[in-house]
Amino acid sequence: MLLDLAGVVYDGDTPIAGAVAAVERLRKAGLPLRFVSNTTRSPRHRIIAQLAALGVEVADEELLTPARAAVEWLRRHVRRPHLLVHPNLEAEFSGLEGGKGRSVVVGDAGEAFDYATLNRAFRELVAGADFLALATNRTFKDADGELSLDAGAFVAALEFASGRSPVVLGKPSPDFFLSALADLNCPAADAVMVGDDAESDVAGALSAGLGAALLVRTGKYRPNDETRFDPPPTALVDDLTAAADWILSRAAA
Repeated sequence: MLLDLAGVVYDGDTPIAGAVAAVERLRKAGLPLRFVSNTTRSPRHRIIAQLAALGVEVADEELLTPARAAVEWLRRHVRRPHLLVHPNLEAEFSGLEGGKGRSVVVGDAGEAFDYATLNRAFRELVAGADFLALATNRTFKDADGELSLDAGAFVAALEFASGRSPVVLGKPSPDFFLSALADLNCPAADAVMVGDDAESDVAGALSAGLGAALLVRTGKYRPNDETRFDPPPTALVDDLTAAADWILSRAAA
């Protein structure tokens, strides 16, 4: 079981109705869980603390984020980062100053996205730095309940200007989904993804070879999202409670 967080388990600091109980039901059924979030504004410790405050206890190894994948990539390739990320996320990349080359790392920098910061990142790319995108989501549901631009638009701008294609580390990268399953000894075909993003969560998971992907009508979901991307969701369900019903009914079959 792979579960998205924002829009599936919670909206902001508020749990989505029934979501905490649904997570507990899945745990009691013995289904291994991994929480896979494309958030690039909050550090891991804050996400874990936020979940605990909502009543969902998550171990460090159960949470996979694009920042964690990026740090592993930078260490593996011995690179030091040029960061274009939210200030809250910068501490995740400490200790990487000694790399042999540069990598531009782009996340959802929020208000830090401006011409000067984008142009500095562009110049690094033109000079030969690697190009890492933490995620390419188009939108996210903001604190005011409306959709806002996510990092994907800014990644696309840098890609267009530099003529360079990024290494995408979060969803919908197949490697991101498969790395979440790697320590579970679970074949991708036996895994199920639950998310509110028809493109990154659902089509991404199915393209990575997961056996099923459920789209919930909570979070950023908008009517007819299920028809906009291929592959389409295995099922469209109201919320995580309904997703748990769907999964547990099949697990018992």
